[in-house]
Amino acid sequence: MPKDILEEIVAHKRLEVERFKQQLGEQEIHRRVEAMLDSPVASMAQALRNSDTGIIAEFKRRSPSKGWIKESGRAEEIPLAYQQNGAAALSILTDEHYFGGRDEFISTARQAGVSIPVLYKNFVIDEYQLFQARLCGASAVLLIAADLTRRECSALLRTAHELGLEVLLEMHSEPELEYAELQPDLCGINNRNLGSFVTDVQNSYRLAELLPPEAVKVSESGISKPQTVRELRQAGFRGFLIGETFMKTPDPGQALREFINEIQMGA
Repeated sequence: MPKDILEEIVAHKRLEVERFKQQLGEQEIHRRVEAMLDSPVASMAQALRNSDTGIIAEFKRRSPSKGWIKESGRAEEIPLAYQQNGAAALSILTDEHYFGGRDEFISTARQAGVSIPVLYKNFVIDEYQLFQARLCGASAVLLIAADLTRRECSALLRTAHELGLEVLLEMHSEPELEYAELQPDLCGINNRNLGSFVTDVQNSYRLAELLPPEAVKVSESGISKPQTVRELRQAGFRGFLIGETFMKTPDPGQALREFINEIQMGA
């Protein structure tokens, strides 16, 4: 596995986006999305503020570091089970090459009855992908500071808002915290280094106090214990993005229910 996985993923993503543009032209995707703009989407920031657990349960079938986690995972079953078992919001991986995801997983989940906010989890580097996110039924998109210049991030954030999408801006290191000045809807701290895939939850505690006090803070990756969620809430976090902890179990929805029960019992 290469030292810097993020660099490899982004290079592949550029080729992939060009291919998508050939399959569905920019003019046509703009036309389709414009027809949807009168229908507002549920706010992820609001859902997390109102939730007493704040769990963003992730539908993640594979990862570059672990390989397949749940190859048989079905988009019409697991996201709905997450909603039924108390998730405040969902994250659905849409990158196919590295994560075994697809845009259709979001539209499939919506058709199955998912109504809570859904994060379009991908490596967004091109405005076209924001239209893809809106078209498939996402409520918010992930923007990653590590793979965007500040100017690129600002332009994508503006376009996302024009399309009625919220933005979860993911940061990992102290220098990246200046991106928070762009005032995204949610500020994410990734505990996983996307270059090496090393994970350390301490990263969230370290960076939380450096974020604007009013920010809706989300801790991402490496959260496997209810106690960690309780401690992160005390540190000011309102959202907790958790995928592998649930996806590697036989019944992800039930695993989420048990996790939430434990959080509430210890509160």
